[in-house]
Amino acid sequence: MENASGAIPATVANGAYRFDAERNPISVILLFVSLGIVIVGNGYFKPNISTIVGQLYSDTDRRRDAGFTIFYMGINLGSIFSQILAPWIAVTYGYQWGFALAGFGMLLAAIRFQIAGKTLADYGNRPEGAPNRDWLIVICSLLAVPVIWFLMNNAMVAASGPAAESSGGGVVGYLMAQPLLGKIMFGVYVLAMLGLPIWAIATLPGTDRDKLIVAVVLTFFSVVFWTLFEQAGSSLTLFAERNTDRQIGTYLMPAGQAQSFNPVFIVLMAPLFSLMWNFLGKRKLEPSVPFKFVIALALVGVGFLALVFGAQFHDANFKVALFWLALAYFIHSVGELCLSPVGLSMITKLSPVRMISMMMGVWFLSSAMAQYAGGIVAQFASTETVGGQVLNPEVSLNTSLHVFQLIGYFGLGSAGVLLLLAFFLQKGMHGVK
Repeated sequence: MENASGAIPATVANGAYRFDAERNPISVILLFVSLGIVIVGNGYFKPNISTIVGQLYSDTDRRRDAGFTIFYMGINLGSIFSQILAPWIAVTYGYQWGFALAGFGMLLAAIRFQIAGKTLADYGNRPEGAPNRDWLIVICSLLAVPVIWFLMNNAMVAASGPAAESSGGGVVGYLMAQPLLGKIMFGVYVLAMLGLPIWAIATLPGTDRDKLIVAVVLTFFSVVFWTLFEQAGSSLTLFAERNTDRQIGTYLMPAGQAQSFNPVFIVLMAPLFSLMWNFLGKRKLEPSVPFKFVIALALVGVGFLALVFGAQFHDANFKVALFWLALAYFIHSVGELCLSPVGLSMITKLSPVRMISMMMGVWFLSSAMAQYAGGIVAQFASTETVGGQVLNPEVSLNTSLHVFQLIGYFGLGSAGVLLLLAFFLQKGMHGVK
């Protein structure tokens, strides 16, 4: 339903809106099947490439955290290129070419990995004496694609249905409104967080048991960090759009582009952090993994509180200077460097050898859980809009700042709780640095 100028009106009478576009069922199936293949491939890539990086260092090599920091810089370098090139190509030439660019990049990376694979020696190979289950991996991969298609199709149906409206509010209502995919993910996560410590106590020897329990506890706290950090994709982006002065000279920065602050800061600071961890490690001054997590949680809280402080200097239109949003992203990025690459390193150091890839999967599952938890938090920062436009920018600003202040205090409080546990966790690591 369009007006004379071809634009969609801000308000539409009840029942007057009609959606003329039609989906091609075959195209939808191909889209979901393609995404399923990408998901299966990513499921193999992320845990295993991280495991290979961990195998490059011995158990007593303190350079592991520094190595993972450089590895993490490479990840974010790719993120910068994708955020710059993919949207531009998609808008200018069509989305199919944006997808083609991603596929071409992955193909080049796969070829490069095969050519340079000899330099990895035996790192990443099947453990000696382990049975060859390649056939089982292929079968499970093929079966996973239609399963993922079903789950994604169910998610799309759930998103367009009345479940969210009839399930009530709060955390329980939010979970009940989730599609089957969300419920399965939540169930698997709870099972992993509760089942792994129980299994470790029942089957593993003392040292391995303690280290695995420490890994599970730190993985849980990573969910807290990512829940707060991932407001970048929701409430912080809305804050950038509604209550941030994004004018830079004659250029008006799109609200979504503010998220690029994070990968840029990561790429710039990762080499410095790698050097810093090595410098401190040689002098036996490097903080332990639990204390690095404490720093990360504290910084994510400080970042939000810095934004709350800067918002006091808003202009007459209730817009905050872009500097304060960039400062929040900078502080969050420093916290991310204290947790994310360190967490990947931690998983390879504390997990039993035969469980490293599985624990990597649990680590990434925790990030996915944080996305869901972050959705609950972001709901509290929502404000009334008409046609996508804020009715009262003052109310929007105050609502966001109230939520950001609570998030900031929660981050600091979580850091305090982990600080109390850090001494016990460090003891449970049995000398692993």
